[in-house]
Amino acid sequence: MLPEDSTITGIAHVIQLAVAPVFLLSGIAAMLAVMTNRLARIVDRARALETEHIGAAPDLRGWIDRELVPLSRRARLVGVAITLCTVTALLVCAVIVILFLGAFLHFDPYVPVAMTFIAAMLAFFIGLLAFLREVLMATASLRIGPRDLTPTPP
Repeated sequence: MLPEDSTITGIAHVIQLAVAPVFLLSGIAAMLAVMTNRLARIVDRARALETEHIGAAPDLRGWIDRELVPLSRRARLVGVAITLCTVTALLVCAVIVILFLGAFLHFDPYVPVAMTFIAAMLAFFIGLLAFLREVLMATASLRIGPRDLTPTPP
């Protein structure tokens, strides 16, 4: 990949190729920040409910238990999304490393870069789907206004 006449020109070219993946890493980092913030809010809400559960009346305990189930599901979905987006970031880093290895070791990195980038985009796609599912679960359980804490008949 490096031209024979100037290694600095070749390295400059590799750096140019690596700029787009570096910007992609910035976007992935922003998504990870959003996801970790959502996870933190879910955990905070679950802990608050678990604290209320300790001395609560039986009917309130049942309501709290019902509230904790979707929070647990949401936390798992956000965890999956965070994992997949982290894998995406690692794969994008691997793309950059492969580009530089190709330049230094004088091999054509076309196939490994393409395959690694495709794997990164698939991981990101699935991670975003998991995140979307969590957001849809959160909005489906959204209640505005006072909550009825009376026990429901069996």
